[in-house]
Amino acid sequence: MAGACSAERQYRGARGRLCCQERRRAETRWQATDASSEDFTRVAREQLPRLYSLARHLVDDQAEDLVQECLLKAFRGFGRLRDHQAAPAWLTTILVNCARDRFRTGAHRPQEAPLGDVEDFSLYRQIAVEDPFPYSDSLHLDFLCRFGPEDVWAVLRTLPEPYRVPLMLVHMEDLPTKQVARLLELPLGTLLSRLHRGRKLFERELWEYAVRHDLLKTAFQKEPA
Repeated sequence: MAGACSAERQYRGARGRLCCQERRRAETRWQATDASSEDFTRVAREQLPRLYSLARHLVDDQAEDLVQECLLKAFRGFGRLRDHQAAPAWLTTILVNCARDRFRTGAHRPQEAPLGDVEDFSLYRQIAVEDPFPYSDSLHLDFLCRFGPEDVWAVLRTLPEPYRVPLMLVHMEDLPTKQVARLLELPLGTLLSRLHRGRKLFERELWEYAVRHDLLKTAFQKEPA
């Protein structure tokens, strides 16, 4: 009988120790999760303006939905991010991948400018030939001054996605071309080719936008002496 009571006490003691260990492990997991959530909230708040700006350039009126999708995926994987200093680039990768998924499924397909043969177009030559500012000493600067920020974004949004996204990441986000190539899963040579063709297409669309919206007619011109 005494042996049975001793065994019972040992069982209860072991069970109690196990319960305490489980509680401590649960508390540790909760504390780790809570700390991770706080870190994620801090990072997300810091990066939110930049992410929203990039999302707006990528998908325009669906920017808010795209950012929410990006942050949801980022939250789920935040525990696997070892270096929080890498969070900006990591979030950019997730956002761009979310946007590319939308492009592939047709969830957001903006009206795109036709490519045509853009290699033969030169904005510099077009301005020099048309001479829309006959009394100007800085033709190209005067031309660019006709565009407000919204005009520039309107032109960018007409570019096909394979050219628009690299241009934005390199020239707006200031990301190195090698990083953008990895981000878009492209050979570096392919990315450089798209950047070159994208710039040419952007120049042509700038000119055509200016013509369509009468930006050249409203230009300030000096009167001849």
